[in-house]
This record gives sequence, structure tokens and C-alpha cells, in this order.
Amino acid sequence: MTTRRNFLKSAVGSATLLSLTPSVPSFLWQASAQAAGNKSENILVVVQLTGGNDGLNTVIPFADDEYYKNRFTLAIGKNVTLKINDRLGFHPSLRGFADLLDAGRLAVLQGVGYPNPDRSHFSSMDIWHSARREESRRNTGWLGRWLDARPSDGRDVPGLHLGGDKLPLAVVGQTVRVPSARSLNDFQLNDSGDSAWRAALQQAVDAERPAADDMLKFLQSSTTAALSSSQRVLEARRQYNTPVNYPGTGLGQQMRTVAQLIDAGLSTRIYYLTLDGFDTHAEQGGAHAGLLNELGGAVNSFLQDLQHHGHHERVMVMMFSEFGRRVRENASSGTDHGAAAPLFLAGGTVKPGVVGKHPSLTDLDDGDLKFHTDFRQVYTTVLEDWLRCDAASILGDKFQKVALLKS
Repeated sequence: MTTRRNFLKSAVGSATLLSLTPSVPSFLWQASAQAAGNKSENILVVVQLTGGNDGLNTVIPFADDEYYKNRFTLAIGKNVTLKINDRLGFHPSLRGFADLLDAGRLAVLQGVGYPNPDRSHFSSMDIWHSARREESRRNTGWLGRWLDARPSDGRDVPGLHLGGDKLPLAVVGQTVRVPSARSLNDFQLNDSGDSAWRAALQQAVDAERPAADDMLKFLQSSTTAALSSSQRVLEARRQYNTPVNYPGTGLGQQMRTVAQLIDAGLSTRIYYLTLDGFDTHAEQGGAHAGLLNELGGAVNSFLQDLQHHGHHERVMVMMFSEFGRRVRENASSGTDHGAAAPLFLAGGTVKPGVVGKHPSLTDLDDGDLKFHTDFRQVYTTVLEDWLRCDAASILGDKFQKVALLKS
């Protein structure tokens, strides 16, 4: 009968060690305990609002009569909007955003889009993800290319997609693989809490191996890193303490996980999350209100948590959607695919307030809001001012930056 000890001896002494990988997420085999101690580099958290968020009912131009003429059932009353200034206000379900703005941690970028907008979910999202209009060149994402260009020792976890949906093109690179995880459980070695099993594995891994066997050296060092990372995250989960009461929503719990991983010392630079359901063609009112409440509550709690743990100055959250909705509501009390929409940035170093004018509700592009800020200008700013790289080499062209960060 094969004992655990005998199995470990044979596993570490041969390529059968790879059979352990279903119990250890693939990205943990690349993790480095030393790299994880780096707490000086900036982190970008992306929240993708999938389906096309209705920007007009998110940032509401309540002082513009044209809004009420076009939104005859969906319009949000002036008396319930959460005032940003004397012309604009947040949807009443976005109390989380209103509080962030009051705290100086939120930037609202209006009129974001791109020329000749594509109103297909898939094509438009691919354009945002790749930052490229030519369909033949949309094989990598803007963040994936940034990860490819970063110096790496091959041991660090560069980025993470958190969720059960498909890996977003935005984080796909040529050489760097960004993993997906559904929950914090995916970050731990599946040892059923058996400390003896873990200790035996560690002992077997630490055993001396033939000096000339490079494959065994690689497997040994990779497993050591995996054990270290798994143990660190396990301890962080047990010890993690926060006064913040995260909402019990899907996004709220995902952002709590991101906060835990950041506090655990992982050196991951990119976290990518999605909130789906914004394709509101019919009966938009209630569904949209629920989504905005989930978004605002999750992001607000996340930033409170980061501040409590001292990470708020090096983490920025970017929230975008592939397009906005049409100005005029449809016959089903919903809105159809549009073009320009607001984009949001949150964090301790974000320059707070409204950036850019609200697009005209009368000077339209085939019934849609006209953009005035190309989304690649935002990417350029994030890449150069936050992620510290040459944006043109990632985007393939130069775009004017936007004033988004505090000087």
C-alpha cells in the first residue's frame, strides 16, 4: 500500500510531482514569497460593467429639460438625485459613489468613447479590451501587453481575473498568462487542514536532489514557492480583520477578496472583475438601480478597507462599460445600445470631481451622445502616470493624457 510518505518521496523525485497541480492553482506555482513582500508598487483594479451601462441614469443631467423629454418613464427626479453640482447628480442608488466623491476619492470622466462607435457588445468590448480598431489585431489586451513588457523573474503572479466568467481579452498577453480564480479558496493548497501532510510535503520538497537535474530543481523550487504563498494566504485569511461591513453581493465579496490578497502581501499588480447585467432593453428601472447599488456599495467598502490597512494610496479602481445607452428610452421602458458614457476612477490618489463636460442631449450622433474623451487617453494616463510605462509602446499610438491623478 502506498503511504503518503512514500508517495511524496516518489513524487518529488520524479515528474509525477506535476500531479499535485490540480490541488494547487497554477499561478501559485509561479508565486514568489520574496516578491510578495513588495508593497511599494501601484495596483490597478478594473471593474468591467458588462452590457452597456446607462450613463444618463448614472450621472444624471437633472438641470437639462431634454433629459426629462427623452426619459419620460425612466427619468430620475431632481429631488432624489444625489447632487454632484448644480447640474449633475448621481442615481439615488449610488450613495456609495456620492460618499466617495465627498471624501475626495472619486473622479467622474464624462463623454468617454471612441470615433465611429461600434454598437455590438462583443466588438465594442474587444475594442476597449485591445485598444485596437482593426479586428485582425485584437489578439492581445492592453493590460496583457503591459504585463508582457514588464521585467519578470518568472515567479511572480502578475495579474488575476477574479470570477467565474471567461478570461477578459484585456489581460491576455503573448507571453504572460493571467489566471482566473472564483474565490479565495482557489489560493490555498488543498491539504484538508492536515498539518502533518503539509509538513511531510515540505520535508520532501526540501530534501537534497542531484545537482545536475535541472527539472527536479525547477519542480522543487516551484513547489516551495507554492507552499509559501499558500501558507501566507491561509494565515492572512485567518488573521484578516476589518471594521468594514462589505455588502453580501457578488461584487462586494469579490472586492473583499481582492483587499485580503493585497493585504496578504501578494505582488499582483492587476486585478480584473466584472459586474454583468447592464444590457437593460426592457424594464430598466429596478434592475439598473440594483446594479448601481451593488457597484457603489462594493467600491466604497473596498476603499474604506484599503484605507484601514494603509493601502489606499497605491490602489486605483477603474470602472468602465463597453458603451452607454441611447438618449431616448424605448417602448419597453428600457434603453438600447448607445455610444459615449461616463468612466469612473476611485482611490486615494485620484484627482476628485467631474472631468469634462456632460455631452449635449441635442447635438447627437444618430441618437447617441457624442464622445469628447477617447478611452485610450484614459489608458495612456493610467499606463504612464500609474503603471509607469511608455503608453505608446502598449497602445501603438500617442494619445493626450487626462488630468486624473493628484499632483
